[in-house]
Amino acid sequence: MRSIFVRTLTAVAAVGLTASLAHAQGAAPAWPAKTIRYVVPFSPGGVSDGVARLMAEQLSARLGQSVIVENKPGVSGIVGTQLVARAEPDGYTLVGGTITTHAVNPFFIKSLGYDPVKDFTPVALVGMVSNALVVRADSPFNTVQQVIDAARAKPDELTYGTAGAGTSQHLSGQLFQSISGTRLRQIVYKGGSQSMVDLIGGQIDMVFETVAAARPMIDSKRVKVLGVTSAAPLADLPGVKPLAELGLPGFQMQSWQGIFAPASTPAPVVDRLAREVAAIVASPDVRAKLMMLGVAPDGRGSAPFAQFQRSEIDKWGKVIKDAGIQAD
Repeated sequence: MRSIFVRTLTAVAAVGLTASLAHAQGAAPAWPAKTIRYVVPFSPGGVSDGVARLMAEQLSARLGQSVIVENKPGVSGIVGTQLVARAEPDGYTLVGGTITTHAVNPFFIKSLGYDPVKDFTPVALVGMVSNALVVRADSPFNTVQQVIDAARAKPDELTYGTAGAGTSQHLSGQLFQSISGTRLRQIVYKGGSQSMVDLIGGQIDMVFETVAAARPMIDSKRVKVLGVTSAAPLADLPGVKPLAELGLPGFQMQSWQGIFAPASTPAPVVDRLAREVAAIVASPDVRAKLMMLGVAPDGRGSAPFAQFQRSEIDKWGKVIKDAGIQAD
């Protein structure tokens, strides 16, 4: 009887010791064990929002936990991005990052409140977004070279519309000027739709607009497409050449949509998310939906995405510095 009692005490002690060790080693329940927040640092209805809602739906199904989208817009994506930078790095808060929030914002804004590299762990690159150089249908410009020639002849006279500093429209215009040795005048709008209205109305000369946003005007023949900002032709704009082949060698400007977690998020969580995103992006159905949003599917994981992010920071930092732009 005594031996049974001793063995029972020993077993209980062993269980207690195991639990204590697990607690001391920081053991946690399997991830995910609760709802995941996917923060979009921009307003509803845009490309970032569309990508986030598509990815959240797919991730919810694959992870067995709800992934909810929260829009936290403000100041070039800073408000929502700051929120995630300060969140607990436990895998339950993510942010949809872009070239603006995670590459170029530091070059335009001094008091950013976050470091796009040190404060985040790249999870996965969802896809790339290309722009098209468009002019109104009755514009005197029919080729990219004609635009370059006119810009060289009349510095600061030709205008291009953007949605603000650091946006893909602005970066496209800066790269155009850097490569061509010209000076254009930027006209800033609160949104891309208003710049297209003014383009058609003749108030500005051109816009480097995302293909998806420009599509209705292209299809209705209210604008002409002179070239695309991607390195290769786009399947949804047949016959339109890249600007790199039209007098602007080396031109490539593509915005991107990615997923980031706070720095120090556990590697197993990041790896799991990256695998799931890669599988989602590889799905024919999801690829088709991304293309409808104007996003060319990518799917590369954490390490290659981090390398890509650093190369983008280096590239655009030089373009912005060469343009003499100072952070405010």
